[in-house]
Amino acid sequence: MYWYGHAIGGWGYTLVAISMIVFWGAVIYGVVALIRRVGRGTPQTREPAQPPAPDRLLAERFARGDIGEDEYRRHLAALRDAGRAATGDPRPQAGQTSGVATPALDWLARGGREPQR
Repeated sequence: MYWYGHAIGGWGYTLVAISMIVFWGAVIYGVVALIRRVGRGTPQTREPAQPPAPDRLLAERFARGDIGEDEYRRHLAALRDAGRAATGDPRPQAGQTSGVATPALDWLARGGREPQR
């Protein structure tokens, strides 16, 4: 019967604006938290990264042009001799390589290019 206006006052608008910001912030935070929790799943254990094989590093240096062909061949022979000495066998056993097959090393040494004929 005795109405004092039909709209909310200045503080009412402020309260509604702040409430909407808090509400949508909470909804967005909840969605992000849910996605992170579901996306995580079971904890995955990673194995420590293995350092690259010495002969692969040597081949990459040769491919970049850091070392010449003579130095590459000399160091590669020294690596293979050291590997044989460590096992006590004067020759490599069947199926054993130092991590990279010789054709792959040669390809890497050429910089990934086919040999010129």
